[in-house]
Amino acid sequence: MKLVILDRDGVINRDSATFIKNPNEWIPIPGSLEAIALLNQHGYRVAVATNQSGIARGYFDMAILNAIHDKMHKALAQVGGRIDAVFYCPHAADDHCDCRKPNTGMIEEIGQRFNVDLSKVPAVGDALRDLQAFAKAGCQPYLVRTGKGEETYQSAALPAGTLVVADLEAAVQLILAGDK
Repeated sequence: MKLVILDRDGVINRDSATFIKNPNEWIPIPGSLEAIALLNQHGYRVAVATNQSGIARGYFDMAILNAIHDKMHKALAQVGGRIDAVFYCPHAADDHCDCRKPNTGMIEEIGQRFNVDLSKVPAVGDALRDLQAFAKAGCQPYLVRTGKGEETYQSAALPAGTLVVADLEAAVQLILAGDK
């Protein structure tokens, strides 16, 4: 099975320093939904791994998070795409959980659920914590320059082997080129 792991905010949809707190604030980055559909058309399953500390902070609840994800799933269906599973960490950084990126718990759970060797899995994020979690779990990290990506690229020492691309569309083209 072919699998790609994506961060959500800043990769699929526009990010916000004040959190995506309701479905109206979830706005796809141009080309991102079509890029996911292209992965699906080439036999890839897609999982999302997203930190959602807004839950722990009281900015939104599970019903709102589910409504945001419902909007994402419906928007993808309109372009012929799908996300097979959404994994999220509802904890704040000071909760010291294993699932919050840069920890690998959420990424390892995805590997177990899909029964895949993570060393063969491309993983796309826009923040250093995404890339760190992906690299520590053995995935091939991709940094998109959307969302926090440009800031991450300019200010952080990226994990070894990180591939830097403009956006999710460019990442998907590179992933698909590797299939040939």
